[in-house]
Amino acid sequence: MPVQVISSSQQWVYNYFPNIAYRVVGIAASLGGLQAMATILSELPASFPAAIVIVQHLSPRYPSHLARILKRHTALRVKQAEAGELLRPGTIYTAVPNQHLLMTLEGTLHFSSEERINFCRPAADLMLKSIASVYQRRAIAVILTGRGCDGALGAAAIKQHGGIVIAQNKATSRCFSMPNAAINTGCVDWVLPVEAIAPRLINLLMSDSLVS
Repeated sequence: MPVQVISSSQQWVYNYFPNIAYRVVGIAASLGGLQAMATILSELPASFPAAIVIVQHLSPRYPSHLARILKRHTALRVKQAEAGELLRPGTIYTAVPNQHLLMTLEGTLHFSSEERINFCRPAADLMLKSIASVYQRRAIAVILTGRGCDGALGAAAIKQHGGIVIAQNKATSRCFSMPNAAINTGCVDWVLPVEAIAPRLINLLMSDSLVS
């Protein structure tokens, strides 16, 4: 793997996180995603040290109650993303309807009304690509159940920057299209049943994960 040069702005973003191998987990989900996310988030401890950014495909016609629903299933802080805020450890951020959720190079959240990607807005591809550009090898992508191929190119970007990619397996996916599209890029490190994803994240972030 080529040596990556961390810019001063990236180091400033990293300073908000403990000395762990991975700072951000980006989760992409669609059909069946709520149940899958509840399974994963319920197993993460309150001390989980990374930020989690979620793009769940949402109806543009109604306000999102995703953050409120997920709060019932996790010990972590959950909130709907707000433009301009910095990611914080141990916090889950959910996308808003009909807006792409991105990260700036300064590490702040940003909304965009650009055209739909993969028929989706918010699109996981844009979210994951922006996370990859900021956090590089400190990022993890998790592609969960859903229709279509959203998240596949974003997962590939995470991998190209040295990060980790996890996909939900077919047996536990309500719809395997999104995980399968990511798998077909050749970028996926692990294909796991949904109940094994949280233990893998805990192992990656909380077991021998200190970095120099």
